[in-house]
Amino acid sequence: MAPGDALPALLALLGALLPGPGGAQTSVFPTEATLPRGGSVQINCSSSCDQQASLGLETDLDKTEVARGNNWKAYELSNVRKDSNLICFSVCGGDQTMAAASLTVYWCPDQVELAPLPSWQPVGENLTLRCQVAGGAPRANLTVVFLRGEEELDRQPVVGEPAEVAATVLVARRDHGANFSCRTELDLRPLGLELFENTSAPRQLRAFALPPTGPRLDAPRVLETGTRRAAVCSLDRLFPVAEAQVHLALGDRRLAPTIATHGDSLSAQALLRAKAGEEGSRQLTCAVTLGNRSRETRQTVTLYSFPAPNLTLSEPEVSEGTEVVVECQAQAEAVVTLSGAPAGPPGPRAQFLLNASAEDNGRSFSCSAALEVAGQVLQKNRTRELRVLYGPWLDERDCPGNWTWKEGTKQTLRCRARGNPPPDLNCSREKDGALLPIGNLSHVTRSLSGTYVCRAVSSRGQLTREVLVTVLYSDHQNLVAIVVVTILVILGVAGTAAYLYNRQRKIKKYKLQEAQKAATMKLNTPATPP
Repeated sequence: MAPGDALPALLALLGALLPGPGGAQTSVFPTEATLPRGGSVQINCSSSCDQQASLGLETDLDKTEVARGNNWKAYELSNVRKDSNLICFSVCGGDQTMAAASLTVYWCPDQVELAPLPSWQPVGENLTLRCQVAGGAPRANLTVVFLRGEEELDRQPVVGEPAEVAATVLVARRDHGANFSCRTELDLRPLGLELFENTSAPRQLRAFALPPTGPRLDAPRVLETGTRRAAVCSLDRLFPVAEAQVHLALGDRRLAPTIATHGDSLSAQALLRAKAGEEGSRQLTCAVTLGNRSRETRQTVTLYSFPAPNLTLSEPEVSEGTEVVVECQAQAEAVVTLSGAPAGPPGPRAQFLLNASAEDNGRSFSCSAALEVAGQVLQKNRTRELRVLYGPWLDERDCPGNWTWKEGTKQTLRCRARGNPPPDLNCSREKDGALLPIGNLSHVTRSLSGTYVCRAVSSRGQLTREVLVTVLYSDHQNLVAIVVVTILVILGVAGTAAYLYNRQRKIKKYKLQEAQKAATMKLNTPATPP
């Protein structure tokens, strides 16, 4: 904003915030407008005054009143060539209010040119592209895009007048013969308009192809005697790759690599071998030569000897209660760690004494030897397993002594005997020797009830354990018979009582009738005279 525009803008803001009498305000439409340089725009000023207001537009642009109405006026501003701030004002009842509007003018740059490129540019080095731009507005919406052919490389804002916009490109082999250019983009889409573009004339680049970095060397840092490992030397972005030569050597011994190319990449592979007596550090060298330039990479390879530790058990198979010596030993420079051994000073040897128990059967002992070579800690391991012979075990955990099941269900008797060698196990009922199905899913009947003796037998001895199987059941047939008999007894007693009652009733009735007859006869008999 120009210094002269600051005061009117402030007055407009105050006028908009402070309404006139009765809340009258001044309005302007549009409040913001974007138009091409030299273009025209129509501005409408209005007032909400409830009486006739005096309206006007304050601007240094060419203006023409083109229409008016009740408390509104329309002005046309023509040949607008710069950004401007406008103030609409109105006087209502002696009080003045104001409203502000802004105009933004746009035009495309008058000149877009890419500065000349160097005659030759090394591949892998930075190339600075410079685009010279004169004119163009608004600058906030103006951007320079750097192109390789149609590919966008970078975009930067345009600052200053005239402006020189720079971008850095890391040149590759594919840039040889490529056309570079720059394009300005005046993006007015956020303002409801379109994107305007202007592109410079292209310039062609010539490049050569040896990269500034050395080749990649993929090889072991350490190499054990008696082994062989591959070493690979590779380099990308070579042109022409077929002319490249590779030199690979371990110390003063030159290697014979196998060379392969793919596109602009080269790969050379050779086997590294270390013999006994060659322990020590050697330089592995890879050099790639192309034209009159060479790129070289070196790496130190340390040759070493490191046999696995020796882990021994005084006896690999012992009876329970036997003492076993567990010992691990490695070469003098190594540090061993033996599982189960008490903590002690680090060294190449460790051992401890074990009183073998049943829990130690199948126990695995491990020994780890660590050797530091060229800053790397290398490890080698050895394991041994101890077998402990012990008699059968048959306890509550392995074979519960009480089983209670419901008749008609399906159950599995889980009874397991432990021991080494593994014992044979069977369970037979005490009263009849019937076998109990161990480990099988069985249908439970009351016939399974009883006390069983489970016997575990091996070459180390035998062990027995009683198991009580209880089957819960209800006898429905007996219950029905009892109910039927009870009902019949009740019916019989009731019938007998009814019979006796009727018989007594008939007897009483008969006696009554006989008594009545006797009384009648007595009344009908004449009296005997005296």
